[in-house]
Amino acid sequence: MLMTENTSGGQDPAAVPPTGVPARRRIDGRDVLTRLGGVVAVIVVVWLLYLLLSAFLPRWWAQVIGNAVDGSFAAGAWWGLVTGAVFTLVPLLLLAQAFLPRRSWPVRGGFALAAALLAVPNLLTLTIVLGTSSAAHAGERVLDVDGPAFRGGTAWGAVVGALVALVVIALGVLYRRRGRQLRELRARQQG
Repeated sequence: MLMTENTSGGQDPAAVPPTGVPARRRIDGRDVLTRLGGVVAVIVVVWLLYLLLSAFLPRWWAQVIGNAVDGSFAAGAWWGLVTGAVFTLVPLLLLAQAFLPRRSWPVRGGFALAAALLAVPNLLTLTIVLGTSSAAHAGERVLDVDGPAFRGGTAWGAVVGALVALVVIALGVLYRRRGRQLRELRARQQG
């Protein structure tokens, strides 16, 4: 705190900053370089992690599905339907929970994070189907041989899961609206 003395020997009240106001901190060149270096380091680590995972995950996911399906067309269609439906339905319902009123931002973020994590199996399949990397092409070849009908089953399952989620969300909205209307009607009757 900077205090100066006036000629009468006391402290000058104008020189004393009001309480609760933080003193200004000078920005030093070292601070800027340190923060910039930290940001660059994080970007480099994220980029390297992306490169590693983009080369690994499509192949790994195709192997996991190939081992589960084991070349069976019926098993591929079944696992695809289940994976597509469940991992579309549950994330959409969690996202709907995140948009309900009177939720704090950390709770909304938690629901959104859980939805993103539960959508990973469908996103991995999507990276194999739409990806242009060598890992995505390797994953396609593995699924062609060991996981037939899985990609098509996943697409149909995702459509079914999305439709079920939309019906459940619409019913929830209608139920909440009906409850609100009943409360308003009871308040008018009592008032």
